[in-house]
Amino acid sequence: MEKMTLHGFNNLTKSLSFNIYDICYARTAEQKKEYVAYIDEAFNADRLTQILTDVAEMIGATVLNVAHQDYDPEGASVTMLIAEDQVPGHPDAVVGHLDKSHITVHTYPEFHPDHGISTFRADIDVSTCGVISPLKALDFLIRSFESDVVALDYRVRGFTRDVDGSKHFIDHKIHSIQDYIADDIKARYQMVDVNIQGERIFHTKMRLTELTINEYLFGDSPNDLDEEELADVESRIEHEVLDIFHGRNLPR
Repeated sequence: MEKMTLHGFNNLTKSLSFNIYDICYARTAEQKKEYVAYIDEAFNADRLTQILTDVAEMIGATVLNVAHQDYDPEGASVTMLIAEDQVPGHPDAVVGHLDKSHITVHTYPEFHPDHGISTFRADIDVSTCGVISPLKALDFLIRSFESDVVALDYRVRGFTRDVDGSKHFIDHKIHSIQDYIADDIKARYQMVDVNIQGERIFHTKMRLTELTINEYLFGDSPNDLDEEELADVESRIEHEVLDIFHGRNLPR
């Protein structure tokens, strides 16, 4: 897309939302508690604040304010108010119309009441106004949360006007969120798109194509399970991934 000469500033709003899921199998009640405690510590408010700070730097934003909270018994939230980098000599002019941009994350560790499947969910939203693109943070966020299943939504809202008075409802080329995901990540995931290009709405679902059982056992190794139990665990993990990926309870 050709560079636009704008009348005033770029006031397009760009919103990127994630639902990220990490799945684990914890066989005993004690292992379930240990898993939740582990994931709660690994992604506590301080760690999440650092991740979002890295995102802000990556997309070229200035952090204006941070609020973070760890919850009892588990989970954490961080909300970060951001703005486009200030223009030397005109700091107030830029921050004044971009201080509604934000990055947020909320985490939800939980486990199945009847068997060993545990699921950690992180909901992330990166909403920017102006030339800042949240799409620059895609690969970093997917890698940061060791994602088994990811649901991504991206939308561009509003319009910006050029010096001739014409409205521009988007300022960059995009056919799919996949256009902005690294090749090595795409090679590891099965992906499905639902896009409405005319409305500038883009949705991509991702799931790992290969599930290695060693990476899903918490507190055990494959040698700790007999052949029948191991097959059952693999089936349960695959079923959990499919349920989340398709967004409904599938028959087992």
